[in-house]
Amino acid sequence: MASHIVGYPRMGPKRELKFALESFWDKRAAASIWKQMADAGTKYIPSNTFSYYDQVLDTTAMLGAVPPRYGWNGGEIEFDVYFSMARGNASVPAMEMTKWFDTNYHYIVPELGPEVKFSYASHKAVKEYQEAKALGVDTVPVFVGPVSYLLLSKPAKGVEKSFLFSPPGQNPSNLQLKAAGASSIQFDEPTLVMDLDSHKLQAFTHAYSELEASCSGLNVIVETYFADVPSEAFKTLTSLKGVTGFGFDLVRGTKTLDLIKGGFPTGKYLFAGVVDGRNIWANDLAASLSVLQELESIVGKDKLVVSTSCSLLHTAVDLINEPKLDQEIKSWLAFAAQKIVEVNALAKALAGHKEEAFFSDNAAAQASRKSSPRVTNEAVQKAASALKGSDHRRATDVSARLDAQQKKLKLPVLPTTTIGSFPQTMDLRRVRREYKAKKISEEDYVKAIKEEINKVVKLQEELDIDVLVHGEPERNDMVEYFGEQLSGFAFTANGWVQSYGSRCVKPPVIYGDVSRPKPMTVFWSTMAQSMTARPMKGMLTGPVTILNWSFVRNDQPRFETCYQIALAIKDEVEDLEKAGITVIQIDEAALREGLPLRKSEHAFYLDWAVHSFRITNCGVQDTTQIHTHMCYSNFNDIIHSIIDMDADVITIENSRSDEKLLSVFREGVKYGAGIGPGVYDIHSPRIPSTEEIADRINKMLAVLETNILWVNPDCGLKTRKYTEVMPALKNMVAAAKLLRTELASAK
Repeated sequence: MASHIVGYPRMGPKRELKFALESFWDKRAAASIWKQMADAGTKYIPSNTFSYYDQVLDTTAMLGAVPPRYGWNGGEIEFDVYFSMARGNASVPAMEMTKWFDTNYHYIVPELGPEVKFSYASHKAVKEYQEAKALGVDTVPVFVGPVSYLLLSKPAKGVEKSFLFSPPGQNPSNLQLKAAGASSIQFDEPTLVMDLDSHKLQAFTHAYSELEASCSGLNVIVETYFADVPSEAFKTLTSLKGVTGFGFDLVRGTKTLDLIKGGFPTGKYLFAGVVDGRNIWANDLAASLSVLQELESIVGKDKLVVSTSCSLLHTAVDLINEPKLDQEIKSWLAFAAQKIVEVNALAKALAGHKEEAFFSDNAAAQASRKSSPRVTNEAVQKAASALKGSDHRRATDVSARLDAQQKKLKLPVLPTTTIGSFPQTMDLRRVRREYKAKKISEEDYVKAIKEEINKVVKLQEELDIDVLVHGEPERNDMVEYFGEQLSGFAFTANGWVQSYGSRCVKPPVIYGDVSRPKPMTVFWSTMAQSMTARPMKGMLTGPVTILNWSFVRNDQPRFETCYQIALAIKDEVEDLEKAGITVIQIDEAALREGLPLRKSEHAFYLDWAVHSFRITNCGVQDTTQIHTHMCYSNFNDIIHSIIDMDADVITIENSRSDEKLLSVFREGVKYGAGIGPGVYDIHSPRIPSTEEIADRINKMLAVLETNILWVNPDCGLKTRKYTEVMPALKNMVAAAKLLRTELASAK
């Protein structure tokens, strides 16, 4: 019985990629991962899963699909071109970045047009395979599949979308891999789980017919993940020419089991993804073994391969790096390294070599989690249950609220603000680290943070920004910070997960019912407000984002956990209002991210997600202005749900996605609340000019009313340097003032 891993985290156990992007990882950590999998008994070990930024950008490099503006003239793509596409440079902006399906991972969106000619421009996959082979490990090179690559692409400006449906033909790396000794190759085609029309499904048939010749002699695995495969897609997939095996997510795609039972092609391999690659809970080995035994009776013992549901990229790396984690909770968890062991334990059990002690310990941990009193809080359960029967809307409509707020706030036309965080310097991070390690007193810590807040407030006043933020110097992460102060959460020391490039997040673990023992932000927000006469935003993370950016308990529906978080945030909102904070931002950066991949499931998710947001602020006065923020997703298809959130002001990513957001307003959608589409991309070091920002604002004014438009960056400024932030914000404010003057003159 064979075992298989779809993919593995790239960052290293302690974020080695972040700290040494080239010199450490590919020489040591990749080798360590391959050896770890081989020692565990894994037969199908992935390679080409390491990336300096993301796997889609790697595919763009391999295909030579570089937009002309980056000045690439052929040959092997070097880092200057690669990172210019990812991050921009002094003269050209970055390519669009968006979320990878319904995860918090991001990818760089390919831009395809007639000027882009596919050519073999990166030999990374072959080099990685050869490195592993030199270590005595035979691997399976993994690629983004040709059709998923096209479906995740966008047409270059001025190009019809139909241009995209011409899949790349032969993959020259396949020929080199065969020459190097590779026996198997894996194509990830996650778009197969989505609602695809017959035209798009035919593209799979065409693409794999084209690939058949170059893949001759290789075992070709096509991997799907993140949801059920629809029946028509299943038929298309299992009929593809030249494909040896098919991988399915049987954790999030349980309905796929029925399709397999209804008919699986004879002689093909089934890669059964029974170990969850998206969450950190230990596998229920007994339940998984039962599923595998049923599948074995359908496809045969020699054709069943035990696998993860998707790449382990979305989990933390290794529990061995968590010596301080509560031992009971730790027994309930499995990070990537532990999931490799689970996969191989299941494979051995199917082969008749069951490790009884391992299975027994696993059963005991499962029972412990179900019966632990720390998981359940009856008061919380009762409060969440009582939410049913109300939609929790504010009593007054948004236009009347905005009038009341303007009388109080007295803001100019095109008010300026930022999204929340300001740059986190090395000194600031050191202060937080020393306080956490008890190397400095609470008094010294508060003094240092107060000085930082005062600096940020003064900078904003000097820039003449209208609505201020305190800069969030006390916060490590917008979700972890709140989770640390809520019950029902556990925290890791090294549970890092890649978000994009070298940017990592450390998701909290929601293991039990959630409540707020005491105020979380009131102290810092009131301190900041005392430093200025201008409005100071209270900054909170919304319940849906806390949910979607955490490792969430899997023993109750996600919406129940979300409602519990919403009640906790509601308490905080009302305490901020009582403390005199008149503008409160409740970020829902991840609301779109959680949208299910299948359209039939959208309405249910959006109903409880939007309801959760409304719960947080349904009790505030009309004069309290509620903001929310969303970033890096395609919002056009959920614009009506965004309106239904009933926020007073929404700031939303816009600049890096070619201002696609504005198209929904050009198409006639009316938005009556305040809105601030981002005027510049904060994920690039590039500093936009006043004229460039003014031009963006004018595009917004063409489709939005002047009295509702706000001027702000795309996202928070935490990852930028002050040398980048200050001139960019200066230009942003100057652009707003320029247009205020022009608007006044036009009257």
